Amino acid sequence: MTAAGTAAACSRVDLNDEPDGGTLLHRLRKRGSVRIGFANEAPYSFLDKDAELTGEAAELAKAIFDRLGVRRIEPVPSDFGALIPGLRAGLFDIVGAGMSITPARCAQVLFTDPEFDAAEAFLVPKGNPRGLATMADVAANSNVRLGVLLGAVEADVAERSGVPGARITRFADQPSAFDGMIGGRVDAVALTSISLNWGLQQRKHADLEVTAPYRPVVDGRPITAAAGAFAVTPDQTDFVAAFDRELHKLRDSGELLRIQRPFGFTEADVPAPELTAQRVCAA
Repeated sequence: MTAAGTAAACSRVDLNDEPDGGTLLHRLRKRGSVRIGFANEAPYSFLDKDAELTGEAAELAKAIFDRLGVRRIEPVPSDFGALIPGLRAGLFDIVGAGMSITPARCAQVLFTDPEFDAAEAFLVPKGNPRGLATMADVAANSNVRLGVLLGAVEADVAERSGVPGARITRFADQPSAFDGMIGGRVDAVALTSISLNWGLQQRKHADLEVTAPYRPVVDGRPITAAAGAFAVTPDQTDFVAAFDRELHKLRDSGELLRIQRPFGFTEADVPAPELTAQRVCAA
């Protein structure tokens, strides 16, 4: 086991082992650092050309933890699907990967309030030959093969919208999904408009485009599909309260958008004050 692995193992905390709201923030301040689990997915949290952690969630984490008195960030890479198991196993202290809040995930972890509320879109061939605008269009056209990311909320949105599982291909990451489109394995890729526009900027010569953003509707009711947040173990309510206080200050002052804007976020992606983790979890 590496030194980092030994340190992680020694600092693991069993779930529900810290009553009365937990002591995570106290432990992080004492240690002087926080281990952040991330999936190396741009533009949320990823390693740049100098192997430094950056991205919307990463830069926001740096700002908030600095305000909380924790000066050092220790990035811990993980597959997206392994982030929650890794958190629960104590491999890192917090998930900072732009993870969408869902009721299923709320049963496993405790989310902060949303840091963004993104719209969905599709990556399609230029000209959008199948005329896709919403997931209902994908469901209605039996010839459309849809790509999603493994573990991402778009698969759930697709299935709840009536897209058969046989027409859904799951890709390990965003670059694989783009390659699947270019290679003709799928006819469209569903992701947030933020992710797709960022990815297309990296492949400017690809014969692809991103459709107009839309908000999913399931069973006639609009749903919040991509409200991204940080996550900790369920016993850390005190930490989440402290984190949310700083997040709300950044949002209300406009500093949140200033941090997010370099990564393709706009004013439309800033969550409304009434959009809380509790509300999304209960949806």
